[in-house]
Amino acid sequence: MNELKIVEGNANTISSMEVAEMIGKEHFHLMRDIKGYIQHLGESKTGLSTFFIEDTYQTNQNKTLPCYQLTKKGCEFVAHKLTGAKGAQFTAAYIERFHEMENEINANFSELSLQLQVLINIERRQKQHKIEIENVKQEVEGIKEVVALNPVEWRRETTVMINKIAKAQGGTDLIRAIRNESYDLLEKRFGVSLGIRLKNKQARLAKTGLCQSKIDKLSFLDVIQEDKKIIEGYVAIVKEMAIKYGAHQWAK
Repeated sequence: MNELKIVEGNANTISSMEVAEMIGKEHFHLMRDIKGYIQHLGESKTGLSTFFIEDTYQTNQNKTLPCYQLTKKGCEFVAHKLTGAKGAQFTAAYIERFHEMENEINANFSELSLQLQVLINIERRQKQHKIEIENVKQEVEGIKEVVALNPVEWRRETTVMINKIAKAQGGTDLIRAIRNESYDLLEKRFGVSLGIRLKNKQARLAKTGLCQSKIDKLSFLDVIQEDKKIIEGYVAIVKEMAIKYGAHQWAK
């Protein structure tokens, strides 16, 4: 089994070679996947080094090739991309490996001199503080995007934000449920029935001779569009949901 490694202040990382073995995938395939993950994380302004760290390794032919060191968060990211038993098995395997390393570090640490232990603890706290500051910066940037939702472009921007909420909660399959939740909150807070308003709007437009296919395409968003106060209320609700569900962490 490959050796666990300390890279860039991350006291627990596993090489992409070992992760590939754990999930039964060719290393070059995993490298390709990780590069795709990094591209996505880069777009979301997430600290890449808290997930994947560039590294190299020596082959048996003494060639130097690229690889990645995966932190616990990086392993968790990969695990989320796996389905069924394979995901559960990998999760159990990488958690066990990190426990092994923690035990090894603690055992070695106790053998060091008191002065050296103090210095190591200070360095650990400094690195942890740096990570926490970076995380706060990312949170602030994400929240800025949420707060900046524009009531003028509300349809497009709330749709984008609802998609991000769905991603933060597990995937695009949740978009409809998130959208319905936003409508429910709007109805409760403003005492309106979007369903009744939609039916009334459809009836009015039917009397004007509008074709049935266009009438059938009308949605609650078209109803919200008719009332400025409800637009503002809907935008506020989507903002609240974005903060609540952590969608601001997906800000580009």
